[in-house]
Parts: sequence; structure tokens; C-alpha cells
Amino acid sequence: MDAISLIERKLPVVADVAIHIVIAFIIYLVGKKLIHCLIGFLKKSFDRSNMEGGVANFLLSIIKFALYFVMLIIICQFLGLETSSVVAILGSAGLTVGLALQGSLANFAGGVLILLMKPFVVGDYIIVGDKEGTVISIDIIYTKLQMVDNKTVIMPNGKLADSDIINVTNQHKRRIDIEVGVDYSENIQRVREVLEDIIQNQEKILREEPMDIVVGALNSSSVDMVVHVWVEKEDYWSVRWAMLEEIKQKFDENGIIIPFNQLDVTLKNEKKEHE
Repeated sequence: MDAISLIERKLPVVADVAIHIVIAFIIYLVGKKLIHCLIGFLKKSFDRSNMEGGVANFLLSIIKFALYFVMLIIICQFLGLETSSVVAILGSAGLTVGLALQGSLANFAGGVLILLMKPFVVGDYIIVGDKEGTVISIDIIYTKLQMVDNKTVIMPNGKLADSDIINVTNQHKRRIDIEVGVDYSENIQRVREVLEDIIQNQEKILREEPMDIVVGALNSSSVDMVVHVWVEKEDYWSVRWAMLEEIKQKFDENGIIIPFNQLDVTLKNEKKEHE
């Protein structure tokens, strides 16, 4: 009789716990379905806004984690569990992981900033410190550059986001700056005419843009002539190389001297007289 009485006394408690567990499970199923629908709606919204895939996936992951965390807290409160302990445990775990992955998290944050702010995109030619090349991919942790000699540079996004970035191809046109020194004995007007002929020979130079041929500096051994012309960004290197080659050829044909450093060595032949 005592056992039956104990069961009768505990039965309402067990039934109440079972009902709470069933309701908590239903809350989980409904919450999971709602989270799935919300994430799907947000994904379509991000796709319509042409958001970068890496940023979209990152935001969706954060939102999904936050929603599941909220649902966990709700279920714990419904079951009568102490939620402050759960939050404390998760906070400690997050702090430990954050300290262990400090460098990776910095790169991750840098990748998010780059994808959001878009200082450059795939296909741009950028200069970062002593590295420069064409951006071939932007991942959430690293960015890959292809240099002109076909080497691939993999740069951490944390360093990129904290560096001065020169985006060379952000605009559709670029200015070519060429500086060439001539001897002080040369006639500046004649040199200018030769340089003007070289510019006229380059069909890809944009005629509607300003073109400058000026004296840039008076150095100790040369008069530096500076040439500024504009081209489409895809024609920059081909036109620059062609102009440099033609400058050398035309200067040689017209007898224009390009000074260069020379070293004169004087040898002394000393004879010692022996008594």
C-alpha cells in the first residue's frame, strides 16, 4: 500500500514533467520550422539585393545561431531550468574559443569588412605595401592576388583591412606618367616636339583627356621631362611599354642624349726608388 500511495503522489508530478517535455519538444519543432522559414526569406532578400555570397552566408549563420540560442533559453525557462548557468557556460566557451582563434577572427572580421565596404572587387588591380596584383578571389579569411609574373599572393584579410590599399583599376581610365632625363645641352623645345610625335603615334591614348609635356625637375646631371597621358585601364601597360621603347628609339634617331651615371677611375703607377 505504501508503494501504491507513493506512486499516486508522484504520478501528478511525473505527468506534469512529461507534459512539459512534450510541450518543449513541440516548441522546438515549431521554432525550428519558423527559423527555417525566416532564414529562407532572408536568403532570398539578400540574393535580390546582390549581396556578396560570403557576407550573406556569414550574416545568415549569425542570425540562425542567435535564433536557436533564443529558442534554447525559452525552452530552458519553460522547463524550469536556470538559464543564467547556461548563458555563463556559453559565454566562457565563447571567450576561450575567441582567445584561441584571435588571429583567425581578426582575418574573419577583416573579410567581412572587405566584402561589405568593397574597397576592391575581383578583377581589380591593387597595391598593398610592396605587393601588387590582380584580385582573383576574396574569401572570408584570405584574399588572393595574381602578380604580373603569374605568382599568386595569399594575403590575410585582417592585414588588408588594416592597410592602405591603392585600387589602380577602380576607374575605367588611368594616367600614364613617364619621366625621362635629357642632357642640359639639349634644346627643350626640340625634345618636346619629339615627345609630341611619340604621343601622336599611340592610337590608344585618349585624345579628349589633357596631355602634358613639361619640365618636371632640374637635377644635378639632367633635365627631367615629364609626360602625362590618359588611356583605358586595360591599355595601360601596353601603351606605357610602347612609349618607353619609342622614346629610346626616337631619342637615338634625333641625337638626344639621356644622361646616365658614369664612374671615372684613375690609376696611378707609383715607382719606388730603392737605394
